[in-house]
Amino acid sequence: MAIEVKIRKSEPVERALRRLKKKLDREGVIRDVRGNRYFEKKSETKRREKKVTAFNTMLRHKYDN
Repeated sequence: MAIEVKIRKSEPVERALRRLKKKLDREGVIRDVRGNRYFEKKSETKRREKKVTAFNTMLRHKYDN
């Protein structure tokens, strides 16, 4: 999964770096790295996903009407 950004002619490095960060963010690489900083048990993963699902359904019901 090599992500590369080619620097265009007469383009500042900062702009190319910004494009790289956007590309990493879109593909979820940074989120995966931060999520794998420490080990999470399967029960904790299920609990976290259940909380997110409950929150999303609560928002859906709130703004449905």
